[in-house]
Amino acid sequence: MTTKAQLIAVTIDCADPKRLAEFYATVLGYEVQYAEATYAGIGDGTTSIYFQQNLDRKPADWPGADKQFHLDVRVPDLDKAVQDYLELGATKPDFQPGEGGWVVLADPEGHLFCVCPPRD
Repeated sequence: MTTKAQLIAVTIDCADPKRLAEFYATVLGYEVQYAEATYAGIGDGTTSIYFQQNLDRKPADWPGADKQFHLDVRVPDLDKAVQDYLELGATKPDFQPGEGGWVVLADPEGHLFCVCPPRD
């Protein structure tokens, strides 16, 4: 039997951990739990996301094969959320795949995330 692990956090490489922590804390409604120049963390008491400085990281081309992960977030009002996140510093790539009703955005450092509408 394989030992089962409990996922406690996801860590994202970035150039400016404090800035990215503030961005995602605002988007997700999480608290910034820790923030310094090289490492920051946010969470809601159950889920945590950490941001670790990596000055050599380069955003993957989109669309492209170098993308390694992306976050999906569900929102009550898709158009409003996209507008809010763009005002926070996200960008909207020209390429938008599929017809699923979601919008692909890139955070201020180029990490992709999908903004998904409410379920019917």
